[in-house]
Amino acid sequence: MTLSNPVLDAIRGRRSIRDYKRGAVSHEELEAVVDAGRLAPSAMNEQVWEFVVVTRPAVLKEIARLAPENGPFIADAAACIVVAGARTHRSIYLDGAAAVENMLLAVHSMGLASCWVQAMDKDYSRPIADLLGIPERCVLVAMLPVGAPASAGDSPSKRPLESVLHWERF
Repeated sequence: MTLSNPVLDAIRGRRSIRDYKRGAVSHEELEAVVDAGRLAPSAMNEQVWEFVVVTRPAVLKEIARLAPENGPFIADAAACIVVAGARTHRSIYLDGAAAVENMLLAVHSMGLASCWVQAMDKDYSRPIADLLGIPERCVLVAMLPVGAPASAGDSPSKRPLESVLHWERF
């Protein structure tokens, strides 16, 4: 691709990072990340998402303990943003995914790191929701640990554009 601008560069440069340096992420930075999520598109602009920001180390460790396969590294993050929303809404997972992508790009743009941790329909979803006081009417969508990167992260291979782009017909 020859086109370049700050948004495209952020999309191309973002990586899933699971290693974090010790140190806090400011409330201002975390609010800016959640604000980016809240500005994502949603079906009929209904905005049925909710965001819980966790910064207490003991709670981060408990979340990691509850999600040992997908999120053990949450224990080492400075914060974790838990995305939830109305269980009965027809597109909470799609709307939540749009919010998550906005937040991942915001995190990257600030020189911080994150990794999308799946929370949809996982065995650990309800126990984590209960831990955080998220009501039964809500379902977890994802969790985003946030911290200063301890590594650059892997650059996973992606399918070439010409193998996924179809003009006019498949």
